[in-house]
Amino acid sequence: MRYLPIGEIANKARVRASALRYWEERGLLPGTRREGGRRVWPATTLRRVALIKMAQRAGFTLAEITQLLTDDTTPSATRQWRDMATRKLPELDRHIAQIQALRQAVADCLECGCMNFDQCVLLGATDATP
Repeated sequence: MRYLPIGEIANKARVRASALRYWEERGLLPGTRREGGRRVWPATTLRRVALIKMAQRAGFTLAEITQLLTDDTTPSATRQWRDMATRKLPELDRHIAQIQALRQAVADCLECGCMNFDQCVLLGATDATP
């Protein structure tokens, strides 16, 4: 099995070495071994780091990711992943709707054309002053 030093894993995975050490402490990454006083991980760790990054981008917490990665080869783990992912989809849909609303608000402001906050009709509609 090929082992890579922490710096190489960090560079290839585009994460900080400190993140790798933290994930190891949290149990997201397997324990390392040392060669010449340096941490090394199996090259397969890159795939696990990619999974962690993808799960983070999808909005999973580190606790949820830890739960997903614990004994991830059993049928119950597969079912657990499916359940967690199914529960995550509505949350992602809410985020998408919020971002689309923000995008529309910015587009509306650009369309308004006034570029003067004191006189903007769009902002005046929400002005609470009498």
